[in-house]
Amino acid sequence: MTRINTLLVANRGEIACRVMRTAKAQGIRTIAVYSDADANAPHVKMADDAVRIGPAPVNESYLLIDKIIQAAKDTGADAVHPGYGFLSENAAFSKACADADIIFVGPPEKAIDVMGDKARSKRAMIAAGVPCVPGYQGDDQADDILIAEAKKIGVPLMVKAAAGGGGRGMRLVHDLENVANAIKLARSEAENAFGNGELILEKAIIKPRHVEIQVFADSHGNTIHLGERDCSVQRRHQKVIEEAPCPVMTPALRKQMGAAAVEAAKAVDYIGAGTVEFLLDQSGSFYFLEMNTRLQVEHPVTEEVTGVDLVALQLKVASGDLLGLEQEDITLTGHAMEVRLYAEDPADDFLPSTGPVHLWKPSDLSRVDSGIETGGEVSPFYDSMVAKIITHGATRDEARRRMIKALSETALFGPKTNRDFLIDALDKPDFVKGEATTAFIAENYGEGGVDLGAHDFAAYAIAAVIHHKLRQQAAHHLALNVNPEMLDWSNTGALETVAQYADGEDAQTIHVHVDKPSHYRVRSGEEGAQVELISITADHAKLRVDGRTVDAIYYDDHRTLYLALPTRSLTVTDLTGLSAMEDAGGGGTVVAPMHGLLLEILVEAGARVAKGDKLAVLEAMKMQHEILAEIDGTVETIAATAGKQIAADDLILEIVADEAEETES
Repeated sequence: MTRINTLLVANRGEIACRVMRTAKAQGIRTIAVYSDADANAPHVKMADDAVRIGPAPVNESYLLIDKIIQAAKDTGADAVHPGYGFLSENAAFSKACADADIIFVGPPEKAIDVMGDKARSKRAMIAAGVPCVPGYQGDDQADDILIAEAKKIGVPLMVKAAAGGGGRGMRLVHDLENVANAIKLARSEAENAFGNGELILEKAIIKPRHVEIQVFADSHGNTIHLGERDCSVQRRHQKVIEEAPCPVMTPALRKQMGAAAVEAAKAVDYIGAGTVEFLLDQSGSFYFLEMNTRLQVEHPVTEEVTGVDLVALQLKVASGDLLGLEQEDITLTGHAMEVRLYAEDPADDFLPSTGPVHLWKPSDLSRVDSGIETGGEVSPFYDSMVAKIITHGATRDEARRRMIKALSETALFGPKTNRDFLIDALDKPDFVKGEATTAFIAENYGEGGVDLGAHDFAAYAIAAVIHHKLRQQAAHHLALNVNPEMLDWSNTGALETVAQYADGEDAQTIHVHVDKPSHYRVRSGEEGAQVELISITADHAKLRVDGRTVDAIYYDDHRTLYLALPTRSLTVTDLTGLSAMEDAGGGGTVVAPMHGLLLEILVEAGARVAKGDKLAVLEAMKMQHEILAEIDGTVETIAATAGKQIAADDLILEIVADEAEETES
């Protein structure tokens, strides 16, 4: 056994912090690496030492093997933990660590090499007798061969990048006429994300469950599994909600799937933590999907139900020690759930959202693995997942209800988030009953963005009262010799303040009447509410609205107020006293929906376009997004340049609308 004294974590964000927590608890010195964008990030502050490895883009920092190996040498690190993503499934990185006599906390090069390639891994699993989905995983990657094989397999069909994962380089095809375009997009995305454009084709299993088995192996030939996780709730093949155990799992099925996962690991001489992913159909048949040769994002739910610290076990196995666990030692207690908190806008097709973090206030009711902090920033250069919320209960429903409560007490102000969407999804009947499949989000919300409906007037009333109180307090601090008891009192009759609130495209005028101190009548048109402000602190307010008590988390940014209520979030801007602003563009002005790399501009000045035509392709948060025309017209100006970074709301091009459309508008 080789003792690990200093551990370099070759990652960032929540997983870097997660690994460091366990390492520090074991008395291990920790080293962070960081890009320019992460110079003040939480994982850098948490580490005992930190090394800058380059500019913000991943291919100039976190993906540079030589820089990370040198950082390990310079800081005396005798081991490297890759986390997940980045270099965690890079066989060359595993080999480079071995060549430098540095322990790689992960599997050997061979296992990564085979399992990191979906084509090779599938061939290996077929040879090992592990059930696999029918498809094509051949070496000939010519487009005409892929198209011909797709016709043999039939639709629905999955086109997948052979390397990598996380939903990138993946397309679902329902019509064979779209195969060529799906191949082009998947290959381009795969090349940009993984540097490898090889693809495989698979028959799509419609509405399966996505069930994965956690495996662990040591260097002495011992391999076990630690039960399963259900990761069926996904959006664009990105997991959103995970749980353990699987709601429909039986002891017999768990034994079968566990045995298949163990055989998969043994087939590639696996060492360390790994996850074998399966598709489970409605008949109870299961098929090998892929093996992730690393720690999974959703590993906390396994930790919660088994009581095993998987990072601690990784470090133990990497040191050459025995697992110290037999299969019969693994028992599952209770139920655990995890949700991924993304910085994204569900209403705008879940586009990533970036920018400063005004307030990060997680709940005390849950385990929280995060890599953000108040005053920090969500960068456009990395994945949009910023935190994981984990709950455990004696039963599945207890874990679910605790999750909803924990999310209701969680606030991230600055970038938009999927918090409200998660709360809504957790309460959908099919999820409550444990019947969610990979089709859950599409069936409940459709294929595009998610509109949770208009806010109740009560939300605006709460915002107006909090705003009123904060302005009053600010004025009081500037005044001399004003008794606090005189606030909200006037000898000339009832006081009233007026705010004109904008919430996205909606605007309304809110009147706040003071009946007596801390008691208000709030109205807008024919709507009204009685609000009592029970208490208020720097970021929390308790109110009674029409007789119902409500807790609110808030952040005041001058005219803009961020508000997190139990099930909905609200951001309002007070336009009172401001002149009306002209429309900045309309459908003819095409701007970047987010910060990212403008990969392609598909039209030229003078070109005719129709509504729905593809205009450009933007890469952000490791995904490619097609920008479509909103009107019929002629391209007048191309303002941006392909291959360059572009900021949110930067002009890409302008379209002059057809005369008929201009007249109608």
